[in-house]
Amino acid sequence: MKRIVFLTCIGSLALALTAWGTQKDKGGHGSARGGGARSAHVVSPRSGGGHSFARVNRTARSSHLSAARGKTHAAERRTVTHNRAALGHERNVARTTTQRTARADAARARSSHVASREPRTTERNRAALNRKRNLARANAQRTNRVQATQARNTRVAKATRNAARTNLAVNRQRNLTLARNVLHNRAGNVRVTNNWRNARFNDSRYAAFHNYNRNWHDRGWWRGHHSNIVFVLGGWWYWNAGYWYPAWGYDPYAYYPYDGPIYGYSDLTPDQVIVNVQTQLQADGYYAGPIDGILGSQTRRALAAFQADHGLAVTSAVDRLTLATLGLT
Repeated sequence: MKRIVFLTCIGSLALALTAWGTQKDKGGHGSARGGGARSAHVVSPRSGGGHSFARVNRTARSSHLSAARGKTHAAERRTVTHNRAALGHERNVARTTTQRTARADAARARSSHVASREPRTTERNRAALNRKRNLARANAQRTNRVQATQARNTRVAKATRNAARTNLAVNRQRNLTLARNVLHNRAGNVRVTNNWRNARFNDSRYAAFHNYNRNWHDRGWWRGHHSNIVFVLGGWWYWNAGYWYPAWGYDPYAYYPYDGPIYGYSDLTPDQVIVNVQTQLQADGYYAGPIDGILGSQTRRALAAFQADHGLAVTSAVDRLTLATLGLT
């Protein structure tokens, strides 16, 4: 801005000097014009000579004034051009300065934004890292707790199994001892029944035993008269009216350790019924033999003792009332 003012002052000074020079030239020309007139009047007193010289002087003055004006206009144009160039330069400088300032401000803003964003990014990264660490720590703690719980459960289960085995062995031994004692004490008073023809079994509840007879038939007859025939306990058994009976003659080489009816339920075969009876008699302390599904002498003695103790008819066999008293039907 100072430069523009300086250039403007210089231009004004140049214009003032040019105007002053023009006025001086006009004064000189006036003197020459007066002197020339006098000289013309003196030198050439002839008619017409003074007017020609005056025209020549006016033409010279006009040329001189035109040249002076041209110089003035050229100087003014140069001054205006120079001022315009200076003003344009100043504007360019101002524009460049403004752009540089704007770029610097933008750079500072970006730097400030980046600087302000970096703490947030760092904080987010730190929070994410903390979450990951906490999750890993929680997973590790959960895994440790699960493993500790599993180990504790394993120890408890093992201790429980061991205790159960010990108790089972003790209870089994106690039951066997009780069963032997019961059977031994009852041996003199209870006998195994093999004959169901007496009056004690002349009752509809024991009709299957009271009316039982061995019936010998070949395989074809048995198949023609009974649809449910199974092979268990060493022989063939047929189903009739709620009881299983030995099918004598179905196989000439069949073996029947027990020859008599066996009450059936829940579509169980004779051996499965006897397994359940042996298990329950053992639990009640009447049976100390193997659970083999065979209605042998030891199982029949246990049945006889149980029936006698519970006021039942001593069939020494598996009848409906005995199964109901055992809680199996």
